[in-house]
Parts: sequence; structure tokens; C-alpha cells
Amino acid sequence: MAEDWTIGRLLQWTADYLKQHGSESPRLEAEVLLAHARGCQRIQLYTSFSDPAADDLRTKFRELVRRRAEGVPVAYLVGHREFYSLDFRVTSDVLIPRPETELLVMTLLDRIKACDVAGRPVEVADVGTGSGIIGITVAKHAPQTHVTAIDVSTAALAVAKDNAARLAVADRVRFIESDLFSALPAESTFDFIASNPPYVSTDEIANLPREVRAYEPELALVAGPTGTSVIERLIPQAAERLRSGGSLLLEISPMLQQRVEALIAADARWEPGPTAKDLAALARVVQARRR
Repeated sequence: MAEDWTIGRLLQWTADYLKQHGSESPRLEAEVLLAHARGCQRIQLYTSFSDPAADDLRTKFRELVRRRAEGVPVAYLVGHREFYSLDFRVTSDVLIPRPETELLVMTLLDRIKACDVAGRPVEVADVGTGSGIIGITVAKHAPQTHVTAIDVSTAALAVAKDNAARLAVADRVRFIESDLFSALPAESTFDFIASNPPYVSTDEIANLPREVRAYEPELALVAGPTGTSVIERLIPQAAERLRSGGSLLLEISPMLQQRVEALIAADARWEPGPTAKDLAALARVVQARRR
């Protein structure tokens, strides 16, 4: 007699299967996908290991597992990803939020707390907002801010707008479709400009994991032959848009540290700041102050 499929057996079989297909976190991914298929929280699976797995659940789950084995990222399959303890909706039109970007947000929030703007809102621009994780998280944790979230992608802005509404900050975040600052009125200036811009070179894209290069939007990843084509345009534009004493914060690849710091040092309008390092002691957030 064939062994019945239970939640526990299904998880174990799937974790083994995903491991064979290159997953670095097969058990976690199996749990996230099964919880999504079951319509429950992942923690609820732990009290359900002996429960039978109905045929309709197994059919739905099998399709998710098949697509994951093909390389589709889990976040796209379930439609959301946690960032800074907030739940963000994601689609294939936006990058999947990554823990490295939390350092940018933490650094920015610390700078905002120390900012004295004499009773008016602190004006923050999030350039290349994607799903909105930087600007929306800042608005959520710093209620004295007004955020302008900018992206060249109409589809990405639709995702970000939905996240702002879901996380109850839509009244303090405005969204603008623009290539950097080109579509903003000349009088739009800011106290802080933050960005996680594209910084992968055209040569590097082939070496990225399959789930990144094949499924995440290239527009948000790749920035020319050196990986700095967007940053090279953003640095001088940011100098035009920051108020005196305002700060620019850029997430970078550690490999680009010297090049990006040199771009800032070459522009007399900037006072270079310390580059923040992540938990692996790698350069991650370049900072500069507008003179």
C-alpha cells in the first residue's frame, strides 16, 4: 500500500527535490511555497505535519515547485517578500528586495533623525524606487518625512503605489515616472536623495545566478560596460537637486567603491562622507554631503 501524502512528507520530499535542483535554502523554500499554496502562515505548517495533503493542494503546490525548479524566484511565485519587517508585494517588474538594502535604509533613517529642518517635513527622494522598499520604509519609520519615489518604469511604479497603499503611507509618498530627475519640476529639491541604482556591468550579467539574470528586470540591474553608467548621471543631477547640507546615499557593489568615490571627489559640489560597510565588512553605501 502506498504511503499517504502528509504535510510533513510533502515538505521533506520537496526539500530534497529542490536541493537537487540547486536551491541553497531548499527546506525554507519548500515551506514558503507550501504555506502559500495552503493559504496559511509558514509557522502553521509546524503543527500540521501529520495532516493529510489533499489532491488539490498537491496539484497547486506541484506547479509552484516545478516553476521554482526551473529557476523562477520564490518571491515572484508567492508575490511578496519581507523587507525591514514590512511585507512588500513584488512582481517580475521589480527587483526582489535584498537584505543589503536594509543598510541603506538604516543609514538614511539615522541621518533623518539627526536632521533639523525647523518644523517642516524632511524631503526625501528615492530614485529608482522599484517596489518602493526604500521610500516606503522611510515613510513608515520616519513620519516627519515626505517622500518622492521616482522610477522610469510604469509597471514598477504601479507595484510601488500598491505597496504604499497597503502599508498606509500613500498620503506621504508621491510617485513620479521619470528617468532620474528629468521629469521633475526645476524647483523640486530635497534634504536627502537615496538610490539603489543598477550597478551590474554588461559583462557581469552572464555570471549572475540564473534566477537573477533570467527573471529579474535587466533595466533595474545592468548599467553599461562598467556598471556605473546610471551612477555617473545620478551624481551630478543629485547635486542640482539637493539643498545645501543635504545628503546623497547610494547603494553600490563593493567592487565599485573606488570608482564611485572618485566620481564624487571629482565634483567640487560634494563633500565626501564615510562609506558604510555591511555585516561582511564590504563597502555598500557611499555617502556625500552637498556643500
